[in-house]
Amino acid sequence: MTKYFLASLILMLGVGLGFWVGRLEVPQNPNSTAVSERKLLYYRHPMNPKVTSPTPAKDDMGMDYLPVYAEDRSPPEAQPQQEKIIYYRHPMGAADTSPVPKKDEMGMDYLPVYESELANSGQIQITPEKIQKLGVSTETLAKRTLTRSIRALGSIQIDERRIHAVTPKFEGWISRLYVNAIGQAVKRGQPLLEIYSPELMTAQQEYLIARQGQQALQQGSAQARSTAEQLTDNALQRLHYWDIAPAQLRRLQSREQPLDTLPLQSPVTGIVLEKPAQEGIRFMPGELLFRIADLSTVWLLAEVFEQDIGGVRLGQAVQVHINAYPERLFGGKVGFIYPTLATETRTVKVRIELPNAESLLKPGLYGSVTLAALEDRDERLAVPDSAVIDSGARQVVLVQRGEGRFEPHVVKLGRQADGYWEVLEGLDVGDEVVTRANFLIDAESNLKSALDGLDNADTHETQHGDH
Repeated sequence: MTKYFLASLILMLGVGLGFWVGRLEVPQNPNSTAVSERKLLYYRHPMNPKVTSPTPAKDDMGMDYLPVYAEDRSPPEAQPQQEKIIYYRHPMGAADTSPVPKKDEMGMDYLPVYESELANSGQIQITPEKIQKLGVSTETLAKRTLTRSIRALGSIQIDERRIHAVTPKFEGWISRLYVNAIGQAVKRGQPLLEIYSPELMTAQQEYLIARQGQQALQQGSAQARSTAEQLTDNALQRLHYWDIAPAQLRRLQSREQPLDTLPLQSPVTGIVLEKPAQEGIRFMPGELLFRIADLSTVWLLAEVFEQDIGGVRLGQAVQVHINAYPERLFGGKVGFIYPTLATETRTVKVRIELPNAESLLKPGLYGSVTLAALEDRDERLAVPDSAVIDSGARQVVLVQRGEGRFEPHVVKLGRQADGYWEVLEGLDVGDEVVTRANFLIDAESNLKSALDGLDNADTHETQHGDH
């Protein structure tokens, strides 16, 4: 009896188990239908979920991208509630973000980005305490009218057009020297030396004889008077050509006898640069006795860098600050732009003309030059010089995205103007850029790593575009 009872119990258990298993297998067909109706969103990289493709693709190793369905995505509620959502990003990886939830052009939800993801998104995070210690300052970008002033260094030089050489046109000897020191100031018409010359004596005598003959022929024929007058004028003109001063000629006419010595006068007011003349020496025609420079106007030769030379024009107003007179500014104008560039310094010489009525501007003095500002009437987006970190290969600006969060932006810059760079690409109006302590932030947060992250993102986007 017991055997029959056990057999019946086993049979009943088997039938129940088969019925239960049968009920489990029945829903397979509905589920398979549901799988076939799942909504495919996109395909993701098998090793990097952040790299996506709208169509099937393969990675560099030949592995297939994995499909992502709508129900596979974790809803925002799955993220820890204590994490703060910074912004929402485009679901397909496009360069578009939103501060509030939204949908893309295909109706797909933008994906939230949490604070924990900042380290992988190229942003830098620094505690408020460190920000305060570093002394970080920011400035809001705006469009402005760029004002440009060109600065250069130079030195005072003598105006080459105002250098005069004193050279006799006859042979003679220096009987007396009045100006006998280099650097001595002289005035126009001032006697420099007394000269004795047999040729000069002969020329005086010829003039006096011609003059006496002219007086003797006053009652003669018209032709004789004309000839005598012409001889007198020629003799007098010869003395003029030999730089004999009019006062000495009048003295010669009044005395009616040759002068033993005659003074040689300074042709200009200036200073003596050279003085080969010595008392008692013999000189020949054309020999240099004095070199005198007129310093009423001087030059300042400025070295302008090649990137600035395009902003220099003839006649442009200039302000000059001379190191010897720190409290004064001297005004001048651009007189000449030299046609060659010095390859060693990559500069072009610019000649600036400066009036020197007070004789303060001495040759050899150093000074700095500020050319009159050139204004661009169009307003342009500009970033302060101090905000740009230049690595040589690229220029980077740190943009503040929130309290303690900074994002490096690679920028393309235009021209520079008085403390600002024109921004061509990389920033927008209203961006908060770091203008102080950006290099300290670089050292504190390893900016290079953040930039490398940006480079990697660019590489992935390029791969995504190829697929």
